[in-house]
Amino acid sequence: MATVTDGRPRNPGTNPAGPDHADRRGGQGEPGGPRTSVLHARARPPAAGRPHEQPPAPPRVLRSVLAALPSRAGAVRRLVAEQLAYSGLSDERLDDAVVAADELFANAVRHGSAGPEDTVTVTVERTPHEVRVHVADGSAELPRRRCADVGEESGRGLAIVAALTDDWGVAPPEPGGTGKRVWFSLGIRDVP
Repeated sequence: MATVTDGRPRNPGTNPAGPDHADRRGGQGEPGGPRTSVLHARARPPAAGRPHEQPPAPPRVLRSVLAALPSRAGAVRRLVAEQLAYSGLSDERLDDAVVAADELFANAVRHGSAGPEDTVTVTVERTPHEVRVHVADGSAELPRRRCADVGEESGRGLAIVAALTDDWGVAPPEPGGTGKRVWFSLGIRDVP
């Protein structure tokens, strides 16, 4: 199994990113299981003259590459929920993030992949003030919101994402990649 860190595949047991990066591998032994890595930014030492002050929490990034299969949606929901469990989001906002990620993954599988040999990359990033989730697929076709009829079973995904999140949009692929990244963000609000 290869782990993807900053878009570069690497073999298990090697860590070209250095000692400040830790891996979290999931789905080993499962066909289409996720290849996952967690990237940690190095915390800076306290500022001189202010040893009691801690630097802001570093951004955390988790990137997982999954087979473009509807059956992997449960893994995406678990991945997002686990990564954001200690982010400072309220339970309601955490649920919103999980549902929005699930919708984006379903869209990537249904509209952004040619078949099960394709992959979808889910990236979860959190900072002290915001969480952002990117779902990348290999299709350059941009998503578009639809007005689904009452009896239709699909066509509401982007409307759900827009309703549950603070912002969403489409970004170009990572450098050297193809397709697109659809993302959403949620601000971390103080919980009373």
